[in-house]
Amino acid sequence: HVVRDAEEDALPLPHGDRELPLMITDRAFAEDGSMRYPSLDPSLRTVPGVEDAYAAGVLGDVLLVNGAPWPVAEVSAARYRLRLLNGSNARRYDLALDPPPPSGPAFTQIGSDQGLLDAPRGHEHLPIAPAERYDLVVDFGAYPVGTEVTLVNRLGTGTTAQVMRFRVARRAKDDSHIPAKLSEVERLDRAQATVTREFAFRSGQFNGRHGWTIGGEAFTPTKIAAQPKLGDVEIWRFVADLHHPIHLHLVHFQVLSRGGKDPAPHDAGRKDTVDLQPGEAVEVIAR
Repeated sequence: HVVRDAEEDALPLPHGDRELPLMITDRAFAEDGSMRYPSLDPSLRTVPGVEDAYAAGVLGDVLLVNGAPWPVAEVSAARYRLRLLNGSNARRYDLALDPPPPSGPAFTQIGSDQGLLDAPRGHEHLPIAPAERYDLVVDFGAYPVGTEVTLVNRLGTGTTAQVMRFRVARRAKDDSHIPAKLSEVERLDRAQATVTREFAFRSGQFNGRHGWTIGGEAFTPTKIAAQPKLGDVEIWRFVADLHHPIHLHLVHFQVLSRGGKDPAPHDAGRKDTVDLQPGEAVEVIAR
């Protein structure tokens, strides 16, 4: 579902037919069209999980957008709002436009996982991990009518190198624009934090199976790892030995640091998912 509010609706952003939700996934299929998935229980009803060889994630060789393989969307020569979600099991994408626009950034980011940014940011390419979302504006008015613009995956090869195409089909009036100020975003400061917690995600063996541990222990649904007080500001430090996105429920956070340095440009905004590189430490701050 797309969640909106009065603040967002008041902005002169592209809307209606020029707002496209795009869920990107990858899947593998058998010759008869059935989906191939290495689940321990083929019925997906009893035993959860996948075969040990796929413990780090399952990859497919067919890229789908909203359930369609490598689709083509006809667009007008105007600005479009693209709401991107990486719904893949494990595949990461580094998205770019081919050809790039003759002027201006390929993507103007206006929002992140949990809503609008305070101000727009331009990107020539964008990495997106599973569960991450981006709210973007692309100006197809920068291309001549008849141009085909491909959304490419710079991390892919062969069938996973292209995501979808946009065909610029017609000229059109465009009353939209991107304001310099999008929203008021509370910026949390490190000095506000009452506590810093560390969560170490490691691969390991338990109960005869390969899986993840948190702080050296297997995940137990009944165990409470942290009990923050309502309204407190905390810093959580995540480390992992494998490449893995970390996702929090019921709270949004801001990325404070990545590998002891400033956050990456794509870390901006109110987020609930952050992608960890192997051996990397990421600090986030949340209320």
